[in-house]
Amino acid sequence: MPRALVLNASFEPLCVVPSRRALMLVMAAKAELVTATDRVFHAERVSFPEPSVVRLSYFVKVPYQARVALNRKAVFARDGHTCQYCGAAAENIDHVVPRSKGGTHTWDNVVAACRPCNMRKEDRLLHESGLILRKKPTVPRERIWILVATGSVRPDWEPFLKLSA
Repeated sequence: MPRALVLNASFEPLCVVPSRRALMLVMAAKAELVTATDRVFHAERVSFPEPSVVRLSYFVKVPYQARVALNRKAVFARDGHTCQYCGAAAENIDHVVPRSKGGTHTWDNVVAACRPCNMRKEDRLLHESGLILRKKPTVPRERIWILVATGSVRPDWEPFLKLSA
């Protein structure tokens, strides 16, 4: 299903909606079209470009920033689906400090790992296994929810998400 990114009036990302819903927001003058895809919605006498990014014409106050739930899909999105020990494709999640040794199931203790590295580490600490983390695990930035919700970020959304910042 085609999706569109909805921005607040301040260009802050709010949510991802079906592109038909985004088109309805534009047609009702509740939003303006920022970028469109190369596809077109056709009606009997008129055609509309399929929205990719729309900006609301009024400011919506967001009461709080929702936290990203700690789950396998979110860990893979944060770590780019790569093993944080060797850089190969990740298949598992690993607790840096094993839970049996007092480690917690929190963002700063969970990383994506490939099967060989996960088996090599087993139930040991990093210095016992000889593995080295490529980067320290952290709580993801709030905009990773878009990756989790859609599975990927479209290139025309990147300027509005500032994922690399």
